[in-house]
Parts: sequence; C-alpha cells; structure tokens
Amino acid sequence: MDHKLDVKGEVADGLAVYRIAGRIDGFTSQDLESAVGPALSGGTPRIIFDMREVTFISSAGLRVVVMTAKRATAARGGLSIFGVQSAVNEVFEISGLQKFITIASDEAEARSKLGP
Repeated sequence: MDHKLDVKGEVADGLAVYRIAGRIDGFTSQDLESAVGPALSGGTPRIIFDMREVTFISSAGLRVVVMTAKRATAARGGLSIFGVQSAVNEVFEISGLQKFITIASDEAEARSKLGP
C-alpha cells in the first residue's frame, strides 16, 4: 500500500488553499498537519482543502481535519472543503462531520462560504 500524501499550499487574498492528493491516514496525517500549521500560526485562519485527489481518509485523517477546523475557527477564520470523492464523503457522513465542517461543491463556493 502506498502511503503517500502530496500537499501543495498557496496563500492569496487572506486565504490559504491546500491542494491535497493521496491518502490521509495514520502514516500521512502528520504531513497534512505540518503543512497547515504555518497558516494557522501565521495569521491566515481562513483555510480551504481541495480534496479532489484524496482517495482515502482514516480516523487519523479526520482528526487532523477536525483539529484544523477548530483551530481555524478559534482564530476567527474557518475551514471549507471541496472536491470530496464519494468514498471520502461516506466517511464524513458516517462520522457526522459535515454538520461541523463546510463541504462545498467547488472552489468558488468554498471561498464564498468563508466570507470576505
């Protein structure tokens, strides 16, 4: 099994967008947490996860998503996610996460849900 996660981050217009590809699991969730850390501590708490290329998420991955959302909200920002594949969306639904985390249909909606 290939435990590889590719995270590309870009900060523009007060938003941090992370394009994530691969599996978010116990082996890779730390990589995502490390990638997002600078935005949260550096004053860019409005965060978008582009998950179009995420093929799998485990409970460890969900924990990072939840912690990111909590930290972003605490810093007066938020987390918005888009491009969730059906297998990953199923995990979100089972865990009840979509009640707490904004899941948008595309990047434009994800941006608008985070506000100006």
